[in-house]
Amino acid sequence: MYAVIRTYLGTGAKQLFELLEVRKADVEAALRTVPGLVSYTLLNTGDGGTSITVCTDKTGSDASLKVARDWIQKNASSIHAQPPIVTEGPVIVQIK
Repeated sequence: MYAVIRTYLGTGAKQLFELLEVRKADVEAALRTVPGLVSYTLLNTGDGGTSITVCTDKTGSDASLKVARDWIQKNASSIHAQPPIVTEGPVIVQIK
């Protein structure tokens, strides 16, 4: 498995996560199209937020980055949020 974490901070991050919460059904529908999706979590930190995507392989994680970027561009471009800090790598342990 492979995971990607996107952390949104700074200008526009709070407003972006407010929108993501209002539109969470749309976000879920978009992320469900990612091949090999194992799990997706969206965390509101109050001043921004973090998403955690786990896929069966890096190809799926790369696809999730594109889906997220496209969704934000289509639905939240007026917010002008800064690009996320991206952390990614192979999953060593996952407990369900």
